[in-house]
Amino acid sequence: MAFESLTDKLQNVFKNLRSKGLLTEEDVKVALKEVKMALLEADVNFKVVKQFINSVQERAVGQDVMNGLNPGQMVIKIVNEEMISLMGSETTEVEFQPGKSITTILMCGLQGAGKTTATAKMAGKFLTKGKKPLLVACDVYRPAAIKQLQINGEKVGVDVFSMGDNNSPVDIAKAAIEHAKKNGHNVVILDTAGRLHIDEDMMNELIAIKNAVEVHQSILVVDAMTGQDAVTVAADFNERIGIDGVILSKMDGDTRGGAALSVKAVTGKPIFYVGMGEKLSDLEQFYPDRMANRILGMGDVLSLIEKAQDAIDIDEAKGKDMTERLKKGKFDFDDYLESMKQMRNLGGLSSILGMLPGFGVKASQLEGMIDEKQLAQTEAIILSMTKEERKNPKIMSLSRKGRIAKGAGVDIAVVNRFIKQFEQTQKMMKQMPGMMGGKKGRGMFGGFGGMKFPF
Repeated sequence: MAFESLTDKLQNVFKNLRSKGLLTEEDVKVALKEVKMALLEADVNFKVVKQFINSVQERAVGQDVMNGLNPGQMVIKIVNEEMISLMGSETTEVEFQPGKSITTILMCGLQGAGKTTATAKMAGKFLTKGKKPLLVACDVYRPAAIKQLQINGEKVGVDVFSMGDNNSPVDIAKAAIEHAKKNGHNVVILDTAGRLHIDEDMMNELIAIKNAVEVHQSILVVDAMTGQDAVTVAADFNERIGIDGVILSKMDGDTRGGAALSVKAVTGKPIFYVGMGEKLSDLEQFYPDRMANRILGMGDVLSLIEKAQDAIDIDEAKGKDMTERLKKGKFDFDDYLESMKQMRNLGGLSSILGMLPGFGVKASQLEGMIDEKQLAQTEAIILSMTKEERKNPKIMSLSRKGRIAKGAGVDIAVVNRFIKQFEQTQKMMKQMPGMMGGKKGRGMFGGFGGMKFPF
């Protein structure tokens, strides 16, 4: 999980600050020294760390903070604000040309950074915004690069333009623009070739493309898992060809987070998107304030809500009906199964809990709390039931439970325990209608676009 170690360390620092009443200047310096070490260990650029700590300290030792009612909380607030400023303060969108004009986007990056996948993900996002993008296969060197783009384009429902691997990338780019004009595409995305490292051939090819066609946005894809190397790559690309923004891929992996905190400060260029998973839908808009909240362990409920709205395939009428059934304690095993499907669409329970503030659990402990194997076992039990059994658990006889246990590959005691827990949950929900109440069912369970959690 991205930032896990950094978040845990910062939360410990903040816990110590909150536990103190009045703060001395020395208390602040000690806390910021620990913050500094945590940032350096997270592979944040050392110049960026130095500037960040100086900015926080300058604000934190002021009279208004030191003599305030809650100085510890004020210092945390300053850290949060400076971190947001570090990453760009405002969310930056990819800029499109006005009216029916074609916007041409040049995608670049080193081989292995996930550029082709990120390109298709971004095209899929543009499609949902009402654009008609065209993916262009300009990587004529890497084996299967063209095929990969075609497969991903098909998955996200975006057309792909290809001339095979016997034409130059410059000629392909020119022809793609003409194709877009004739076929009503208003966004052309050029997926160019990467190299294992920055070299003259790659840079010259990118420059040649930019000289041959009018490029409105140059976007660099960098692997967040490479830490400061990603920042160095971004700086080099910006100096050599000029970039307008960055996509950080693989932010869901074992990354220390240094790239996200350093890119804007070092290059002056914003982060447009972050890749948070392998699925083509796992590309999130980069919000500096939300990312800062995640890093500081304050949760990211807004992103969770948006993710729920995008991921959950449930119409308003069905959602309202399920909410009413929950309020009356009448939800059945089919509803339970649907809730598990929705949770999986959101990346699993650990992903959801990681975005909720004040959960009181370190990120490193989330995985241990959640038994994914047990969730899969629960699903197998429900799928082994007949339609009648799912609707009415009271008809479960010993022979029925035996059949279900055999179908799910578990002991009958596991089935008995699950049915008992399910009935207890029904009773609990019936006793607490306020949890799911509010306008249009927007209570605890209705607030995330009709999402229900299976626990």
